[in-house]
Parts: sequence; structure tokens; C-alpha cells
Amino acid sequence: MIRTCAVAAALALLLTATAQAADADEPPPASDWKVSIGPGLYVFPKYPGSSKLQVLPFPVQDISWKERIFSQGPDVLGVNALKGENYHVGASLSFDFQSRSASDDSRLKGLPDVHYGPKLRLFADYTWWAFTGAAAVYQDIAGTGQGLTAMTDLYMSAPLGKLLLSVGPGLTWANAAYTRTFFGVSAQESAASGLPQYATRSGLRDIHLGLNATYTINAHWSADVTAQVGRLEKYAGGSPITERRLDLNGMASVSYRF
Repeated sequence: MIRTCAVAAALALLLTATAQAADADEPPPASDWKVSIGPGLYVFPKYPGSSKLQVLPFPVQDISWKERIFSQGPDVLGVNALKGENYHVGASLSFDFQSRSASDDSRLKGLPDVHYGPKLRLFADYTWWAFTGAAAVYQDIAGTGQGLTAMTDLYMSAPLGKLLLSVGPGLTWANAAYTRTFFGVSAQESAASGLPQYATRSGLRDIHLGLNATYTINAHWSADVTAQVGRLEKYAGGSPITERRLDLNGMASVSYRF
């Protein structure tokens, strides 16, 4: 989402200059397909609230057809149901790596494992000049117990030569199913793990700051770094399962555009 919003903001900034530089002779129409692929590294907590990070090598892709159907990063398949010069509204099938296993930490012995799976993402974003507001809702559709989360972000973007930089604040809300799965401790789980009982409800999961930097190396190659640094709040921050309230997620990639 950060990368998509950054590109939209940059296009808005450059619109006037592009119009003035337009020539009477129009270039041939571009292909309906846009394809970029390459290697990437993802960094994220071993489980929500963990003090340990893990690094996962994973390919990255940015594929779209007529800017309507797309596959981008964790969004395996999506559609822009409504789109314009400065807005998108749509849905996608999305994956993330949020999970938990008793083998992740000795403190988790006696707690149930939480598996990752596909989620339905509904999203909308709107860009005005250098600013982009974005919102997304993620619903577990695989029965993993991860419930529903909602994110909202505001980014300011600026092209600096070959570098496109976007930065801004955001927050994440989670429903009771999500907080209970990742941060709650029932009486039975308390007896098995030794952790105190902890009841949760829906509420603010985190407050975060997002950063994206994309560097265009040449007409085909580009490098991208994305980071989200957050602080776990409310039930997520106060849970006995949580070792560290700092919530760090990131991705670095190099991609080739065909």
C-alpha cells in the first residue's frame, strides 16, 4: 500500500510539468501490462509482541493490467473497482506473515499456535498534491483466528531526482477476535503456560510511522526500501505475551521492469 500511494502522489506532483512538456506528436500507446519482479527481504517480529525479528527472503512482484487487475507484494491478486487520476477503491486477496508457534519462544509453551493464511483486503486511497490518505480493512478468511484489523495512514511524498520518498503516520485497530488470538490468555492457557490470565477486547493495536524510498537506477532497474515502525497500544501493549512494544516491519528489494 505504501508503494502504491507513493507512486500516486508522485504522479500528482509531476502532472503540471508533464502537461507543459507534452509534444504535439503523441507517443505510441503504452502496453496494457506493467510487470516488475525481483528478489526481496522481509523483516518482521517472530510473532506480534516478540522482541526478536526474523528475516525472510521472498520474491517481490508489481504486476498490473490496465491498472485494473494487479498483483503487488503481499496482495497476491487484486482489483481496482473504482480508479481515477488520484484515487483507488478496490479489494485484494492478501497474505502477511503474522503467526505464532510455541517453538518461537519458551514463554509460549502452553499457548496455542496461530497460523498465517489469506485475508480479504478492502482498500481506498486518495491523493491531493503531495498528500495521500489511505485506509484498508483486513479480514481473516482462512479460520486462523486473526479476526479483523483496520489501518489508516497519511503520507507526504516528494520526488528528489531519481529518489521518491514517502513518509507519514498511521494507526491500526483490531477487533476482539484478533486481540484474543494474539494477546489474550485464558484460564486454561494460564495454567498451561504460567502466564497470568489476560482478557482483551477490540481496540487500538498500534500507532506507527511509515517510510518508503524508491530509487530508479535506470529504465528497467529500481531499488525499494519500506519500513513501518510502531508502538503496540492498549491490549496489545499490555499483554503478558508482549515482550516489546516496539513493532518493526520492513522490506528491501531490487526489481526489474520489463
